[in-house]
Amino acid sequence: MGNKNNGKKYNEDFKKMIVDLYNTGSSARDLSNEYGVSEVTIYAWVKRYSPIKTEDGSTVTPDEMVKMKKQMLRLQEENDILKKGYGHIREKISLSELTTMIEKHSNHHSIQMLCDVLHVPRSTYYDTLNKTESNRKKENKMLTQEIKRIYTESKQRYGAPKIHYILQTKGFRVSLKRVQRLMKEAGIRSIVMKKFRPTPSKETIIERENILKRDFSTTTMNEKWVGDITYINTLKDGWCYLASVMDLHTKKIVGYAFSRSMTTNLISRALENAYQTQQPQDGLVFHSDLGSQYTSDEFAKMIDSYHMTHSFSHKGCPYDNACIESFHAILKKEEVNHVSYINFYSAKVALFQYIEGWYNRKRIHGSIHYQTPQKLENKIKASAA
Repeated sequence: MGNKNNGKKYNEDFKKMIVDLYNTGSSARDLSNEYGVSEVTIYAWVKRYSPIKTEDGSTVTPDEMVKMKKQMLRLQEENDILKKGYGHIREKISLSELTTMIEKHSNHHSIQMLCDVLHVPRSTYYDTLNKTESNRKKENKMLTQEIKRIYTESKQRYGAPKIHYILQTKGFRVSLKRVQRLMKEAGIRSIVMKKFRPTPSKETIIERENILKRDFSTTTMNEKWVGDITYINTLKDGWCYLASVMDLHTKKIVGYAFSRSMTTNLISRALENAYQTQQPQDGLVFHSDLGSQYTSDEFAKMIDSYHMTHSFSHKGCPYDNACIESFHAILKKEEVNHVSYINFYSAKVALFQYIEGWYNRKRIHGSIHYQTPQKLENKIKASAA
């Protein structure tokens, strides 16, 4: 059979996906051949993650049972230690301090349990709480709940500035610094991850005219578009490629295409998708880098047929195309770097959901006054009707 793992580490999601595929009919041999994991390892994962029914009808995996037993032993030991030490320090702790402790941990444990453990009558706790809880504390508690709701709705993608803006639109009078402090206390932060990007091939590049010259300003939609390609890795199909086209006025991704190969056809499909949906007037400026796909004769003919003007970044200067570079960076930080895509199709579905379902229609952008790209486009179309 051979050692197919070669010391490679797999994350929990990958392991569970393999077990799910096994439990839905795939054989260990087929999974081993397809994903490069030894059959012995697969059977070990199946044993570890396959659920077992309990008396109450719920399910638990053997791995979870081992973890629960360890946790129970640890909690029992901690409880014994606390009982021995608590009696000596109880008289030194004020009732208000105990009330604060109970309130702090009430999100994770019931008030009844906390009061029993700390030997504080519930009636005494509530009486003390009503006397000591300030209006500021009540406001912070309410704000934190609203912050968590906004944060969850954004799939953990929004940081303090965007959450602060949404709170203000909902009528909350709160400073950015206060939002930052409450997020820090609640352990909330925007997900940001960086990941490896393959190095482009070193080829001879001929400079072409830069019409845009980093002038990203616009007066309305469909004046200036920018395009670029980025890399998306999948477990089964390896590197795949996303070509995107952005409207600089609305920041909307007006066209995109996803492929297993980085060809001129890829960027042509992205531009075609944008052209078909937006139907821009003649004279639109399309800006890209000097990649071989964008400088090909085939793509030049397409630009001419759409009556567009092609602008190019200077050699080795990503700032000339900063807006679309920024989008691809956001895509990686908010979505791609947090997922291991099994294959091309699963990545394609996820990218569709992110671009169409989130980025264009739900994600607010500070550069367009905290609107979504689709909302701004709708406004422009409505005013022109």
